[in-house]
Amino acid sequence: KALPMNEAIEAMKSAFAALSDGTAVVPLRTRLPIPNSEALSLFMPAYVQSMDEQALAIKVVSLFPGNPARGLAYIQAAVLVFDPETGQTLALLEGSSLTAIRTGAAGGAAIDLLARKDSKIAAIFGAGAQGRTQLEAACTARKIGTAFIFDAEQEKAEALAEEMRGRAPIPRDIRVAQTAREAVENADIICTATTSAKPVFDEKD
Repeated sequence: KALPMNEAIEAMKSAFAALSDGTAVVPLRTRLPIPNSEALSLFMPAYVQSMDEQALAIKVVSLFPGNPARGLAYIQAAVLVFDPETGQTLALLEGSSLTAIRTGAAGGAAIDLLARKDSKIAAIFGAGAQGRTQLEAACTARKIGTAFIFDAEQEKAEALAEEMRGRAPIPRDIRVAQTAREAVENADIICTATTSAKPVFDEKD
C-alpha cells in the first residue's frame, strides 16, 4: 500500500536515469560466502542525488538453500535507510517484499519503454514472489487482457492465478499454461522470473 506499482515503476525509471547520468553511486555488490550453510550474503550500498533530493541506503540479501527445509524463505533480505546529511538510521525495511516490488517495477519500466503500446497478452514464467510482481507490473504498464502463467510446479501456477485473478489492474482472464510453448506462442510480453539455470522456453516458440 505504501509503494504502489505505478509509483515504483516511475521510481525505477528515475533510478536507472540517475545511474546512467552518474548522479547515483552504486558500487559492485560485495559477496560474503557462508561455507557452513552453503549460503551467500550480498551487500549492496547505494547513494543517489537528484536536483531536489538525495537518498542513502544499503540492502543485504542472504541466500540460504537450507531454509525451505526449516520452513523459512530461501531469500532473506533487509534494507537500511540513512539520512544522507547526518548518517542517522531512518528505517529498517523488510527487504524480500521490497526486492520483489523493485524487481517487478524494473520489468514494468522496461515494458513501458520497450513493449508495443497495444500489447494485450502477457506470459509469466515462475509463480513465486517475483512472478507475482512481474505480473502486476506488466498489467500496470500495459492494458493486459489475458495473462498466462507457467511454472514447473503446476499447483503453484494455479494458486498464483487464483490469488491474482481480477485484482486491479490484473485481468480476470489468467490462464495456467500446460507447456512453455502455450505460454509464449501468442504473448506480446514475456517475463521470466525463475531460478532456472537453463532456458525456460524454446526461442523457436
